[in-house]
Amino acid sequence: MNRRTTRTLAAALSLTAALAISGCSSDSSDGAGTGAGASASAGSDAAGAAKPAMTVSGAFMPEPVNDRMAGGFMVVKNASKTADKLTGVTSPLSDDVQIHETKDQKMQQVPSMDVPAGGELKLERGGNHIMFMGLKSQPKVGEKITVELRFEKADPVKVELDVKERTYNPHNDAH
Repeated sequence: MNRRTTRTLAAALSLTAALAISGCSSDSSDGAGTGAGASASAGSDAAGAAKPAMTVSGAFMPEPVNDRMAGGFMVVKNASKTADKLTGVTSPLSDDVQIHETKDQKMQQVPSMDVPAGGELKLERGGNHIMFMGLKSQPKVGEKITVELRFEKADPVKVELDVKERTYNPHNDAH
């Protein structure tokens, strides 16, 4: 095989894998696409470079105190060799979902956050997180909130956040 044929075959296989995996994760009724293992698979862009593959774990939202705002937390892992950025979040729960950075115990909205190659972006209590402003409803413990994470390079990833008790902290969870 020549180099062009090999490259074309690799791109076709990547696209086939991406379609197969995204087809499995788009139907959340069977639990696929949940915060426990949501992912976007590696594909190929117009230049032939591999897209980053993102997976999400530990996604949760503490039960909101009111309908004005709520926080969302998770770990976004980038298993690829290409760095990326989380550039946006959408959700049916709010028309205004923001990315917040916490520095010196002060939070501020930022346009994006880095997801390093071979690394992870931790969105956790007391640190960086997503913030839902102006909730359309007030979720209760046990419900699931759907979000779509958008990246500069990777395909969007749909994630379900488990609504937990207001005091829930996964680092203190004995389970």
